[in-house]
Amino acid sequence: MYQMNAKMHFRFVFALLVVSFNSDVLGKNLKYRIYEEQRVGSVIARLSEDVADVLVKLPNPSTVRFRAMQRGNSPLLVVNEDSGEISIGAKIDREQLCQKNLNCSIEFDVITLPTEHLQLFHIEVEVLDINDNSPQFSRPLIPIEISESAAVGTRIPLDSAFDPDVGENSLHTYSLSANDFFNIEVQTRTDGAKYAELIVVRELDRELKSSYELQLTASDMGVPQRSGSSTLKISISDSNDNSPAFEQQSYIIQLLENSPIGTLLLDLNATDPDEGANGKIVYSFSSHVSPKIIETFKIDSERGHLTLFKQVDYEITKSYEIDVQAQDLGPNSIPAHCKIIIKVVDVNDNKPEININLMSPGKEEISYIFEGDPIDTFVALVRVQDKDSGLNGEIVCRLHGHGHFKLQKTYENNYLILTNATLDREKRSEYSLTVIAEDKGTPSLSTVKHFTVQINDVNDNPPHFQRSRYEFAISENNSPGAYITTVTATDPDLGENGQVTYTILESFILGSSITTYVTIDPSNGAIYALRIFDHEEVSQITFVVEARDGGSPKQLVSNTTVVLTIIDENDNIPVVIGPALRNNTAEISIPKGAESGFHVTRIRAMDRDSGANAELSCSIVAGNEENIFVIDPRSCDIHTNVSVESVPYREWELSVLIQDKGNPQLHTKVLLKCMIFEYAESVTSTAMTSVSQASLDVSMIIIISLGAICAVLLVIMVLFATRCNREKKDTRSYNCRVAESTYQHHPKRPSRQIHKGDITLVPTVNGTLPIRAHHRPSPSSSPTLERGQMGSRQSHNSHQSLNSLVTISSNHVPENFSLELTHATPAVEVSQLLSMLHQGQYQPRPSFRGNKYSRSYRYALQDMDKFSLKDSGRGDSEAGDSDYDLGRDSPIDRLLGEGFSDLFLTDGRIPAENRLIDTILSVQLKGE
Repeated sequence: MYQMNAKMHFRFVFALLVVSFNSDVLGKNLKYRIYEEQRVGSVIARLSEDVADVLVKLPNPSTVRFRAMQRGNSPLLVVNEDSGEISIGAKIDREQLCQKNLNCSIEFDVITLPTEHLQLFHIEVEVLDINDNSPQFSRPLIPIEISESAAVGTRIPLDSAFDPDVGENSLHTYSLSANDFFNIEVQTRTDGAKYAELIVVRELDRELKSSYELQLTASDMGVPQRSGSSTLKISISDSNDNSPAFEQQSYIIQLLENSPIGTLLLDLNATDPDEGANGKIVYSFSSHVSPKIIETFKIDSERGHLTLFKQVDYEITKSYEIDVQAQDLGPNSIPAHCKIIIKVVDVNDNKPEININLMSPGKEEISYIFEGDPIDTFVALVRVQDKDSGLNGEIVCRLHGHGHFKLQKTYENNYLILTNATLDREKRSEYSLTVIAEDKGTPSLSTVKHFTVQINDVNDNPPHFQRSRYEFAISENNSPGAYITTVTATDPDLGENGQVTYTILESFILGSSITTYVTIDPSNGAIYALRIFDHEEVSQITFVVEARDGGSPKQLVSNTTVVLTIIDENDNIPVVIGPALRNNTAEISIPKGAESGFHVTRIRAMDRDSGANAELSCSIVAGNEENIFVIDPRSCDIHTNVSVESVPYREWELSVLIQDKGNPQLHTKVLLKCMIFEYAESVTSTAMTSVSQASLDVSMIIIISLGAICAVLLVIMVLFATRCNREKKDTRSYNCRVAESTYQHHPKRPSRQIHKGDITLVPTVNGTLPIRAHHRPSPSSSPTLERGQMGSRQSHNSHQSLNSLVTISSNHVPENFSLELTHATPAVEVSQLLSMLHQGQYQPRPSFRGNKYSRSYRYALQDMDKFSLKDSGRGDSEAGDSDYDLGRDSPIDRLLGEGFSDLFLTDGRIPAENRLIDTILSVQLKGE
């Protein structure tokens, strides 16, 4: 990289403002100077400051923008539209841009925007040379042959070095390494190029030294100074006494640039007085001529005719300087040299060039303006130029096409195309214009260029949705990025005015931005999910989609509402909230005396899903192989299916499955460790607690209402049974055959049933009814409790009356089995008795006493099936069924009736301690 000295180290930017104004020329010339090879992006000028005197006259100078009207994809200089800064856009190499021309500049035009108050500035930036190239010879070794007879002062032109720099940075001088026989002298051609001539300063003697090698150095005067060198290899030969001689040392030729190939330019005539081979001359170009000359001109080696080998162009090269030599064929010949200068004469051979810079970059043949724009709206900038000179380069420009447009000259060869009327796109949307440029040469040459003006539509229609509200549904647990739907809005406008962009307006759901839930493709309105939706968290998402067109200067918008419903999936397993679990296990206590139907516990579970996905059912899947427990699949209540005293186990581990009705079904398993209490008091308390807990799970209003109704019905039934029992007095004998025949008609009865003799009223002192089992019952082993004695005991203590109801024994009941009816809880005693009778665990069977039963049991013989609360298996109860006998009552009914009558006071009111019994019995009867 070229480095400047201390004086030139700072960036050199010189601006020369040349202002030219007149009444009919709109414009201003600005001239600047820069050095080549400056860093890309370097600012060389600020138009906002340099043309401030022009901008201040505009209505609103602060909003003025600048537009560079340049051709080419990568301009060397770029203009910032907002600030007007001119900076270097690409590397500037002066040698590549202007070659050896002293004057090298970059020209372009800048217009101001908006075009209502258009100003045009012509920018000319002169590129100054820096010393970034060293002089170079075309050959590293220059062979020279000199006869030893060469006289002192003999001159031999040497190869010239080439330096593409100009001015002081170009080739300045040559130097030769020190020697005693040769020297050099620097010469200058007509075009300013310098070359060296080798001069013999001392007589040569081949016998003393036959060759020399000298260093020829070419250097410039730049800072820093640069140089290049070549080796002169001089061979000394025997001399030829006479050398050829030209008539003139130099010739000047005028050559028209349109001269055809083969034109004879000069007939060289060199003479040599020698005879024979020493006098025969051969013509050739000097060895140091440039390749460009060899390509353009041709010399006949024998005749010396210089002809045109390639057509010349005045606009490229204005002159040529040719070095020609003539050499005889004798030994040790010394060539003679001649210089020929050819000046190219311009002719009108170039048509004018038309450059149309439109407001639409990249589209050189189409200009766009908007309908409704005012008169004098800027359409295009036209610049015409002709490479010819004089009248051949003077141009006249015209516009043809339509009267709605006009051509206005600004300065020199620059024109503006402006509108001449207000245009209406609905009447005409496109115009074809023609620019004609013609020079004043003879003959005149002209150029025609066409371009199109299209009228753009204005943005006068907002986007339109088909509906103001869209409703869609998507299942939860979707994958992030899942496609949901597409909402589309249409816009009848053209181009960007009709290009719709979609956005979701900001809103919040559960404190989070809507943009964290869904997103929309701004180009086509496709809506995608950004997260996994959870129906249990958000069941519905509502947001607003905005459609905005790309119109200018104002964008038009419209909105629509999108309602997204999240469909529930079965993605939550049931969760048990009661009883309390520890490691998914609960411990349940069961009273020792719990009978069949005893409420063990209720499993309370919840499912966060909805609908069928949240409907739960329970089942026992393990630990209940003997069907000791039953579970209600809907309420999840667990009851005993048998009396726990009849089961030898005292602990159970029940695996309960709680599952929903979703698809697929989800479930939860819990382990219930059921254990039996050993103490009666604890059993009673626990039973009461279980009953209380079960009762509290139902609405209190329903319990009170049902309890009251059942209590009234129970009282009526007890009174009715008591009355009917007193009226029945039947002494009919019992026929064994009839009884046996009757019994055979009931195949569904169990093989072993309770005998009538097994039902015995036993008075007790502490209120406990022992239940004893007898393998062979006998009449004498079943003492009968007299009615008078029972009545006396009931009047004394109603609790003892209830505790003395019945003793039941069976062949299938172990002897150690007993039902303890505590003194303090008559309600539990009655509940246990009813439960045993209801489940059919004990059914009486006829027991013979001779040929007939005693009076206390003869009704029981005929109505034995009534003691079982189970159905006969024939459907609804009808006349003739085993569970239907109109007007009959049983000893059990009579005993229960008499026992229950003691629970009431004489005035019909229920004692406080017996109300709970009444409620429990009512609920028990209702459940059965």
